[in-house]
Amino acid sequence: MKHAQIALLSALLATGSSLSVAQTQTTDKPMVIDAAVTSNRYQLYEGDVTNVDKKTRTITFKNKEGESKFVAGPEITNFPQIKKGDHLNVSYELAVAIELIKTKSTGIRSKVETESVTSSKAGEKPAEKISNTTTIIADIVGVDRDKKLVSVKGPSGKVTTVFVKNPNLLKDVAVGEQVKVVYSDAMAASITTPKK
Repeated sequence: MKHAQIALLSALLATGSSLSVAQTQTTDKPMVIDAAVTSNRYQLYEGDVTNVDKKTRTITFKNKEGESKFVAGPEITNFPQIKKGDHLNVSYELAVAIELIKTKSTGIRSKVETESVTSSKAGEKPAEKISNTTTIIADIVGVDRDKKLVSVKGPSGKVTTVFVKNPNLLKDVAVGEQVKVVYSDAMAASITTPKK
């Protein structure tokens, strides 16, 4: 577990690269009927800096599970700002939004993925956030209102059946229309000076 946390920390605090892939999507001003959103946040690691070895660039963190060491590579340019007593926080967030779109399918299904990386400025304590968003437009190929099920076909041609908790979302939905699913996730790592 400690090695996974160290690898995660190094990946987050290192300089990342941005990736943006997009496909053209054609819809005639879709009207959103309703949306269902779920959001979760997970604390992956939290600890305090107990030692900073400037010669080897090794940082020692401690929490209730014990000690972990991390060697900061040259990509962590804000290393000199890290001090004993600083606090490390690594978290993960996941949000899923599903919108039922009132529009006839054009036959065009798409998947758009974007990634963005935000890092701390020069002179600040190291911090980084990596955010990913995937938007999928899929065709509705089946609706079972009694069982509250909707079957959708995504860009790969695979058909997935999903359970819809709110039956009101299925009132005006029909085969041949489309659904938009947006997955967002973010991982963040930051080292901060505790408030006194």
